Amino acid sequence: MKKRRDRFEEDHEEHISESWLIPYADILTLLLALFIVLFASSNIDKAKYHSIMEAFKSELTGTKIDSKEAGLTMTPPAKEPAKQTPVQEPDPGLSKEEIELNNLMEQLNKYIVDNHLETVISLQDTKRGVEISLKDVILFDTGKARLKENSLKMLDAFVGLINTVSNPVSIEGHTDSVPIKTAEFASNWELSSARAVSVLHYFESKNIAKNRLQFVGYGEFQPLFPNDTVEHKQENRRVNIIILRKF
Repeated sequence: MKKRRDRFEEDHEEHISESWLIPYADILTLLLALFIVLFASSNIDKAKYHSIMEAFKSELTGTKIDSKEAGLTMTPPAKEPAKQTPVQEPDPGLSKEEIELNNLMEQLNKYIVDNHLETVISLQDTKRGVEISLKDVILFDTGKARLKENSLKMLDAFVGLINTVSNPVSIEGHTDSVPIKTAEFASNWELSSARAVSVLHYFESKNIAKNRLQFVGYGEFQPLFPNDTVEHKQENRRVNIIILRKF
């Protein structure tokens, strides 16, 4: 009976001796957190620091705190001001004419891309000026110099853009090397010239100043490619509209 009592007392004492570890561990955890907060307090604003300290006080004393008084109310983060795309300043080294021609080229390119005309119209910036090259198929029937009705809307768009500048405009006709001899055209000279003149007269009718316009017919004598395939011949048959630089 005595042994049993001694064992009970030992177990009771062991239970009592270990029961203090739990609150002790909690206190150590809170102290560790407190020291971390104190260490970091120099990097946070005073209001947040005060709020955290009030929370620790509540935890240690078991009292409830008013979240508003403690400054613990959640406030939405301030919205960053909307970023605006900076306005690109024109290159101070460019002349007024170059700036105008660059803007014109951008607008022409946008029109061509938006209307899916890349296969029949090309655009490039050359030493002479901004060059629009149109394959003959978009403007004329084979062997003809009369503008197609469905090409006029496109030419109207070009007229509107060309009239944003005052530069002279050269309209240049080109053919392939296949000879032509009809009652209307004795050679490719006449055909290429007549096609260039048709575009010129249309521009004139749309109020592009006459003194800005000129034309030339090159026939087959300025090809882009050798006239050895159907595709190359098609590339060579074209009308170029060149907005010339002023020299």
